[in-house]
Amino acid sequence: MECPHLSSSVCITPDSAKFPNGSPSSWCCSVCRSNKSPWVCLTCSSVHCGSYRCDDFVVNDTKLGLVQKVREHLQNLENSAFTADRHRKRKLLENSSLNTKLLKVNGSTTGICATGLRNLGNTCFMNAILQSLSNIEQFCCYFKELPAVELRNGKTAGRRTYHTRSQGDNNVSLVEEFRKTLCALWQGSQTAFSPESLFYVVWKIMPNFRGYQQQDAHEFMRYLLDHLHLELQGGFNGVSRSAILQENSALSGSNKCCINGASTVVTAIFGGILQNEVNCLICGTESRKFDPFLDLSLDIPSQFRNKRSKNQENGPVCSLRDCLRSFTDLEELDETELYMCHKCKKKQKSTKKFWIQKLPKVLCLHLKRFHWTAYLRNKVDTYVEFPLRGLDMKCYLLEPENSGPESCLYDLAAVVVHHGSGVGSGHYTAYATHEGRWFHFNDSTVTLTDEDTVVKAKAYILFYVERQAKAGSDKL
Repeated sequence: MECPHLSSSVCITPDSAKFPNGSPSSWCCSVCRSNKSPWVCLTCSSVHCGSYRCDDFVVNDTKLGLVQKVREHLQNLENSAFTADRHRKRKLLENSSLNTKLLKVNGSTTGICATGLRNLGNTCFMNAILQSLSNIEQFCCYFKELPAVELRNGKTAGRRTYHTRSQGDNNVSLVEEFRKTLCALWQGSQTAFSPESLFYVVWKIMPNFRGYQQQDAHEFMRYLLDHLHLELQGGFNGVSRSAILQENSALSGSNKCCINGASTVVTAIFGGILQNEVNCLICGTESRKFDPFLDLSLDIPSQFRNKRSKNQENGPVCSLRDCLRSFTDLEELDETELYMCHKCKKKQKSTKKFWIQKLPKVLCLHLKRFHWTAYLRNKVDTYVEFPLRGLDMKCYLLEPENSGPESCLYDLAAVVVHHGSGVGSGHYTAYATHEGRWFHFNDSTVTLTDEDTVVKAKAYILFYVERQAKAGSDKL
């Protein structure tokens, strides 16, 4: 909500140094009385928390946009300061025999052209997902080729303005800000880009992610894809962007996975279909249903949960194949998941099995590293071995005989890694491949890396791209 004194001051997040009693804990929102993430006006001392119950987040700027002007000035200074250091690093990379080999493209050596994403306050979860998606070529190219949308007219044209919910959502577009962010990456014109506009739109339409606390990268990815899908269905400013998808036969022709309505590029790229098969253990009645999915969440089998590194000698290493097998194997449901059998007319013990009825173009695999105990949410820090090339999904298909010899092979495009012990803390980074080179994305910092480093990562989310042409015969 906007403070009436916003024209003469700004609202800031308080810390203990700014309060006479040495702690912000005694300050609470004047609306909901929450003391979580309070914001205080420097002129009138009005305090709000910016939570969903209080209708909207605080607009952190003056009406004249003075704070934004300061930010832009500081950003220009920062870019200038990093220019010399960037050129020096490029020179060192070109002189290195290892990196010269990595950077050799079409017979010539090139420098790093990747752009980092600035951390806006525990936004590494968002940065890791954005960098991963930016390196999924077919998905990224679709958004980059969309026409720009003019969000503002008249006096506000060309000005970065963040509207409150009371003004309606007509002037924000997640698709547009996502497009701008993807266009800013891989241009090589700056060392780091600030996704501030995108982050404020996320705050606007995804209340769960308001504030500056650490969030779960997988949860953010699902919310992001779902909202992109919904907005693409509805279009913007009266123009349906999903119409562009219909013109792209490569995306729309074979796609039959529709989640929440008509198909979009989200379901065309990430959409697959599961067959859920349940059998009553009393009468043998079988029930089948088909469920669309954008990603698969895989348990790490319990027998591997104490094995934290690849080099430990206490038993075999957990592999991605073990996780996939655990997901698709026949499972007897426990007492809390009794199946309502239509023949027996009551809940009975039953078995469940998943088959993949349709594979997506990009297979997103989420390893369930966080689980609830009696009192807290723990992290499973087990190393899971995964292939860079040739992940073979044929044995998990419902009708594998209908698939071609290489139609079920996938190659790794990106990996999201969580560093730390808990979901509400730690740090997210990503590895991704771009034009044959592997990069490590750590917020503003982007570095070249190698395959040996990537395969040692404790993966949290894996993005595999369907193989289009014949290559090596490596398989999982």
